[in-house]
Amino acid sequence: MAALSVHRIKMQNTERGAQMGVFLIAEAGVNHNGSLAMAKEMALAAKQCGADAVKYQTAVPELVVSRFAQKAEYQKASTGAGESQLEMIRRLHFDFDAHRELKRYCDSIGIQYLSAPFDLPSVRFLAGLGLPALKVPSGEITNLPYLEAVAAARQPVILSTGMSTLPEIEDALAVLENGGCPGVTLLHCNTEYPTPYEDANLTAMLELYEAFGLPVGLSDHTPGWECDVAAAALGAVVIEKHFTLDKSLPGPDHQASLAPNELAAMVAAVRHTEAALGSGRKAVSPSEAKNKPIARKSIVAARAIAAGETFTEQNLTTKRPGSGVSPMRWHEVLGQKARRAFAEDEPIEL
Repeated sequence: MAALSVHRIKMQNTERGAQMGVFLIAEAGVNHNGSLAMAKEMALAAKQCGADAVKYQTAVPELVVSRFAQKAEYQKASTGAGESQLEMIRRLHFDFDAHRELKRYCDSIGIQYLSAPFDLPSVRFLAGLGLPALKVPSGEITNLPYLEAVAAARQPVILSTGMSTLPEIEDALAVLENGGCPGVTLLHCNTEYPTPYEDANLTAMLELYEAFGLPVGLSDHTPGWECDVAAAALGAVVIEKHFTLDKSLPGPDHQASLAPNELAAMVAAVRHTEAALGSGRKAVSPSEAKNKPIARKSIVAARAIAAGETFTEQNLTTKRPGSGVSPMRWHEVLGQKARRAFAEDEPIEL
């Protein structure tokens, strides 16, 4: 029953509550390949797919990555090993003015702009844009100066917990709380791109809730969207999923992202799952109430019964429709006298 208890959690610290549904973030990341026009096209695609928000990444590359940092193996596989991680990020990042323009565009088409800051100037920049929350990426969860800057912004935080242990999460939460952060939503995450299904470990969301009592969600990097549907069923209040306009584009994350048609299918599947979860109270639904007399049975005459004849197991049976005397009264009916004659199959009247 733990999953059902998590489903009752309201998404604190944002303008949406659980009654509004899972907050679905379409993660554009750097899949715009450094093109502002493509980033805007992705925002529009995310809107058309039904996502609540589109999320980018904000960074000053030289403040994030040293010139000695290597690419991750999945990045080498998708973009080659000939350039450093810093060179790759330089190609794919936007300056602050471009992010301002992106936010204005997102506002104009009616989708929430979000971005994850990767350095202190980016934290301060995004904190000034009036966003519903700051998104802390998994790699920053042990970055104390960064966490202190996020806390000092006094804004709600969505904290990804990829590669983290419970003590590390506890330490990060303490920094945020002590620094004045008004609230945190925790996202379970695995940072392998793509994440093997056997490593997704979705039920860790339940442990996060039990350990910290905070709203929980999922930042998903598995190839498909089955895990996102399962996360919604487990009670996720936020789900984040990478998407791309074209999986064949060059870049580190395209192949591990959903195409627009897949993102739209994921959104629909999550929304259907939310609707199917219902209230949690067992009751007859309005749609099925009309089927009760059709599917249930009544006590009827198994053969012709004369007036005054005693009802027995030989002259009674149960058959549809269920609009007559309920078979649950079977033993009450047996032994009574027929007040009138009944034809075969005729419902018994008492």
